[in-house]
Amino acid sequence: MVMESLKERAHRLHFKSLVVDAHCDTLLDIAYGKRNFNYHSEIGHLDLPRMRIGGIKVQFMAAFIESEYKPERSLKRALQLLDFAHGEIAANPNELTLVTSPQDLIRLQQEHRIGIVLSIEGGEALAEDLGVLRCLHRLGVRSIGLTWNQRNSLADGVGEGPKAGGLSGLGRQVVKEMNKLGMLIDVSHLAEKGFWDVLEESSQPVIASHSNCQAICPHPRNLTDNQIKALAQKGGVMGMNFAPAFIHIEDADLEKLLNHVDHITQLVGPQHVGLGSDFDGIEETPKGLEDVTKLPALTLGLVRRGYSEEDIAAMLGGNFYRVMMEVFNSKGKEVR
Repeated sequence: MVMESLKERAHRLHFKSLVVDAHCDTLLDIAYGKRNFNYHSEIGHLDLPRMRIGGIKVQFMAAFIESEYKPERSLKRALQLLDFAHGEIAANPNELTLVTSPQDLIRLQQEHRIGIVLSIEGGEALAEDLGVLRCLHRLGVRSIGLTWNQRNSLADGVGEGPKAGGLSGLGRQVVKEMNKLGMLIDVSHLAEKGFWDVLEESSQPVIASHSNCQAICPHPRNLTDNQIKALAQKGGVMGMNFAPAFIHIEDADLEKLLNHVDHITQLVGPQHVGLGSDFDGIEETPKGLEDVTKLPALTLGLVRRGYSEEDIAAMLGGNFYRVMMEVFNSKGKEVR
């Protein structure tokens, strides 16, 4: 009997796993006409053919609200980006499907299609109106990052510095309404006080879709050990961000990203680690993770570090799947 090599084992494991990437900014490239999502491009990090090569099964696509639209035109910009997303899904019915429910997630595991989860990066898009939040939910949005780096009417972003505040009264209402609707609350980009407010206010697990560990790389966008422990205690997941500045002060590469994975698993266990590449939202990538086609190399790295197949499958997407199933299933249920 021929022994399976580590590379063969990693390839088999990667392509049988439900691989989930909890954050990319590719919608902006599509909106600006930089490239066609349906063709393999040398520009950017992610398109449909390259997602197939990389083994992606569920992709969160963020509607990032650029600064020039804030605050007055934020909702319009979000709707424009969501329209582009719906257009791509409609144009590729055999390749893509919109994920809005637990049933969609279950069905994906028997299909060849890639699931798209629509998210919004920046609570300005809510136009300070819970009715708008409910309408965005009806349009298929299932995750919202309450802030980007700046302050908005919901909370302060991490870019506001050490004196940044927490959730506003409206922000607390939004958290409760998102719980009721069965929407994922994303604390990436949120200032630390707001992070703690969200965990106190939310009745559901929350995610940090694209954040790493401050203990490994002291970037303000990364989470402290105390934040990681609290996120885990809440049942949440954090997606590993591929931005070099979030990985290591210099010479960021795949191995240094895996150091963040090691740190989280030692701190709270492997069930709170996921992927949140930030592809097409970052100008540079770490060596070894140049675009989505390189994701199997990450699985190989995890195999080489001795993680079990069960733990690797969980980190590749099973953990985000668990949280999505729990939160999406909570729609309509009474919240505290």
